[in-house]
Amino acid sequence: MFVKTELKNKAVALRREGNTYSEIMKIIPVAKSTLSEWLREVGMVKEVKQIFTEKRRLASLRGGQAKRRQRIEKSNKIFNTAEREIGKLTRRELWLLGIALYWAEGSKEKEGRPGSGVIFVNSDYEMIVLFLKWLIEIIGLKEDEIRFEIYIHDSYRNEVTRFQRYWSQKTGLSLNYFDTVYYKRNKFNTKRKNIGDLYNGQLRVKVSRSSTLNRRITGWVRGINKNWGVV
Repeated sequence: MFVKTELKNKAVALRREGNTYSEIMKIIPVAKSTLSEWLREVGMVKEVKQIFTEKRRLASLRGGQAKRRQRIEKSNKIFNTAEREIGKLTRRELWLLGIALYWAEGSKEKEGRPGSGVIFVNSDYEMIVLFLKWLIEIIGLKEDEIRFEIYIHDSYRNEVTRFQRYWSQKTGLSLNYFDTVYYKRNKFNTKRKNIGDLYNGQLRVKVSRSSTLNRRITGWVRGINKNWGVV
């Protein structure tokens, strides 16, 4: 009984110093239920409560950081495995990939607007680069058959050069290709997260005299649907 009382008094003293249950149990080997019963009515002075609160905050922060590391490691493992699954793409696969990309993001010919050319707009530079690769290497267009227009929000007027350099660097093309810039009116209640340095505007890729190519793409899309059994 004396030993148990001594352990309880020691536990109470440690608690009043601001130690957590886990810290106390490392010093006093008792069950958590027993410790909880011993410390049920133990109070702390304000200063000690602050220490205890800070310990809990740091412990929570460490736990969050550990979970974040685990999530990143798990994600990277999935990414790497999936990347290896793709392997090397054939020319035909690149052709089909470009068709699907334009089907999703490109401008289509409308009944009330016949003769529309090929226009592809996106803010994802990798998507833009893939589409350009498709146009030049698969379709066989020359660079001077392709025009570019940068679209940015009006509040970035003073940073035009930054956007021109960004798209020039990402596409590997001369700055001379990016001299056309259009401004969009800002939405004051925007919930976009790609702002500040994360914002790079949108790039519109336009192919000169390309109504025939646009119709061919439409036909290719129909062929995919027909051979896949969609229609």
